[in-house]
Amino acid sequence: MPIRFELNGLPTDIDCAADRRVIDLLREDLGLFGTKEGCGTGECGACTILVGGEARLACLMLAAQLAGRQVTTVEGMTHTPDGAVLAQAFVEEGAVQCGFCTPGMQMAALAMLRQNANPSREAIREGLSGNLCRCTGYVKIIAAVQRAARDISDERRA
Repeated sequence: MPIRFELNGLPTDIDCAADRRVIDLLREDLGLFGTKEGCGTGECGACTILVGGEARLACLMLAAQLAGRQVTTVEGMTHTPDGAVLAQAFVEEGAVQCGFCTPGMQMAALAMLRQNANPSREAIREGLSGNLCRCTGYVKIIAAVQRAARDISDERRA
């Protein structure tokens, strides 16, 4: 089935089975390895991507669901001003540990920050609640999102 969508700001046409999982399409067909598969059942959040600006789990989506949509993966996140600020905050706050959960955490955080530019600590915890970190690094991850929110706000005021 031919599927046309926007991927990281670029028009993308692919011919694949309509029921192909998006995680497999991204990694195996398109060579975008930043999106990770942790559990394959929607429990860990490692495969989080943005579809139409909303956080979605690529392991639970089918290729046909991408038709006509705007898709952002972690590879495309840094091409946006707020995504670049968020990625830098993760580095500066030491929120990147083993790195496996990082792409999904960043994508969930980006979606949250685009809906709530000044989230409280509790709102950040809730916004990231579907993403698991097995290194137990939530303190630094939350600090990174708080920093990104401040930095993005400062940039908008400048």
